[in-house]
Amino acid sequence: MYMTREKLEEMEAQILAPYALLSKNSKGRVYPDHEPDYRTAFQRDRDRIVHAEAFRKLEYKTQVFVNDLGDYYRTRLTHTLEVAQIGRTLARALGANEDLVETICLAHDLGHPPFGHSGEYILNDLMADHGGFNHNHQSYRVVTELERRYPDWPGLNLSFETLEGIAKHETDYDLSVVADYDPTLCGSLEAQISNIADELAYNAHDLDDGLQAGLLTPQQMEGVAIWRLLCERLDWQGCILSEIDRHRFIRELVGLLVGSVIDETLKTLQAIHAQSPDDVQKHSKNVVGYSVEQANLNRELKDFLYHNMYYHWRVTRMKHRAEHFVQHLFESYIAEPRQLPPDYQAQIDVRGLHRVVADYIASMTDRSAVLEYRRLFDPMTRP
Repeated sequence: MYMTREKLEEMEAQILAPYALLSKNSKGRVYPDHEPDYRTAFQRDRDRIVHAEAFRKLEYKTQVFVNDLGDYYRTRLTHTLEVAQIGRTLARALGANEDLVETICLAHDLGHPPFGHSGEYILNDLMADHGGFNHNHQSYRVVTELERRYPDWPGLNLSFETLEGIAKHETDYDLSVVADYDPTLCGSLEAQISNIADELAYNAHDLDDGLQAGLLTPQQMEGVAIWRLLCERLDWQGCILSEIDRHRFIRELVGLLVGSVIDETLKTLQAIHAQSPDDVQKHSKNVVGYSVEQANLNRELKDFLYHNMYYHWRVTRMKHRAEHFVQHLFESYIAEPRQLPPDYQAQIDVRGLHRVVADYIASMTDRSAVLEYRRLFDPMTRP
């Protein structure tokens, strides 16, 4: 049986909740483009993101640990895939559009520079007088401007709903205004699911990576309420955490968090009598979230990770090294722009030198940034 786009759209209308976004109701794309016979608009968006150069580069971009420290630890790509998997699970349970959730999840970190948040923070400092740098804004620019794959338009020409979901990814940077989306509206249900899937994933896998790396121990975790809850649920007592037990803990944690989001979100949707996507976006606050009790447990875990893992002396060393690489690359390109590749030099008059340099560095992977540093500053490395 041939599943045409029309049949797929009809299945969405029959299966999904009334507050879900349907691909047949998409507001379309900036540039006119025919839709294929066998994919919905959101499925096409997803495929365009997966085939983007920026997506492939996520494999060699840092999550917390630079990838030369071991093959086990998450990279920006594996984080993105875990976010998409959790997002789809939530979407399916809540009757939301799985394809749109997956698409937003896969795109949410496309603009992340090398070396994780350390790379982002130093780039933002270096760009302080030139508009700053924010990876959410950069992700939006990647899909609307920086990717060059089509002869008739810049970017990937994604649907309005996907772009709005990327623009409304939770951030202190008011991207909704910059991207001309109504800042008074919340994100769609699908965008909100993508946001919480991101937070859920990095809390769980940062804990996993921290335990695996030996930065965190079960003894340290005893003061964290959610850890004690997991110990009770798993009937675990001891001081040495085996690899199998670590997997059990992380699996139980993800299940606990996903269940809380589903239960609390359904309660909110019922309380506001949501019968359309507009009901979700016009509500005074996000409808996707945890119970108050679970949110407090999560906050304690995040605070613990912040103080005990993200500022562990080994992570701090990596952070300082990353800042050194990025700062020296940035200053060298600013001092002599002719070191930039020709296609970036050609954009200086359009975007400005500092923005072009930031775009170039943000496009690098960890290892390409290190190699570029060696080319510029190590006399024993060929330029």
